[in-house]
Amino acid sequence: MSVPETPTAEDIERAWDDPKLANVLYHDWEAATYDEKWSISYDQRCIDYARDRFTAIAGTDGWPYANALELGCGTGFFLLNLKQAGVLDRGHVTDLSPGMVAAAERNAAALGFTLEGRVADAERIPYADATFDLVVGHAVLHHIPDIELALREVLRVLKPGGRFVFAGEPSRVGDRYARRLGRVTWGAVTRVTALPALRERWARPAEELAESSRAAALESVVDQHTFDPHDLARTALRAGAVDVRTTTEELTAAFFGWPVRTFEAAVNPARLGWGWAMFAYRSWQRLSALDRALHHVVPASLFYNVLLTGTRPA
Repeated sequence: MSVPETPTAEDIERAWDDPKLANVLYHDWEAATYDEKWSISYDQRCIDYARDRFTAIAGTDGWPYANALELGCGTGFFLLNLKQAGVLDRGHVTDLSPGMVAAAERNAAALGFTLEGRVADAERIPYADATFDLVVGHAVLHHIPDIELALREVLRVLKPGGRFVFAGEPSRVGDRYARRLGRVTWGAVTRVTALPALRERWARPAEELAESSRAAALESVVDQHTFDPHDLARTALRAGAVDVRTTTEELTAAFFGWPVRTFEAAVNPARLGWGWAMFAYRSWQRLSALDRALHHVVPASLFYNVLLTGTRPA
């Protein structure tokens, strides 16, 4: 796939019919501000988040994994925080977006880690058979056109007995209510912060809002799938995985989290500080604890996030 360094209007038009190009353009646009947009950090808050997502589906057996790959790495959030949590030793990352690979490498360097990054298609992973002990991904499968093919590639590059863990994938029901919450919050916040009394202090600069809107216009192409947890497990089994499990999480936490994330993306970030970040995180933690209790009585398909794990046959 030919990827333009500076996309033209024709490239953007072509992306509407080319989901892989759309993913490159969208994530290259987002790379410089992605961590800020999604309140991503590499401190204890996000170390705990990444570790807890991993252990919720895969437990702690096998730690530390000697050699790990993150697929669709974005800015390196999942792998770098898992490394800090002691889940893995040596890390590699791939992403279709050159901008995201570069961001992941910068974040690794800032943490003092050596990280190999490659621009690569998840349906054609550029590593030899049986290279890795662990493959991880966070919010990546829903961007990949052929998920079964990608999972076959994951199993190919895993050593026999090696594990894959994917988290942060949108459920079918959860995606519907999350998008509606996001649209309503974005409209309300941008209208309120445009009022003369609030504009100077609270409004995000117009050029940043325009850039976000331009990138967001491709989201209908970038986001290829939503998931039923049982269907996703069957896809992994067809790909050849064994010991396949899925679970779901975030119900009340998602109803809180999506408006909060959208609010953070819509306002001047200088008005939000560490106190706000910890309020949002602790509130999310409390609601996530409630959701774990609700999991016993509420259908799994109603929760927002799907998590998946499995292994390559030994």
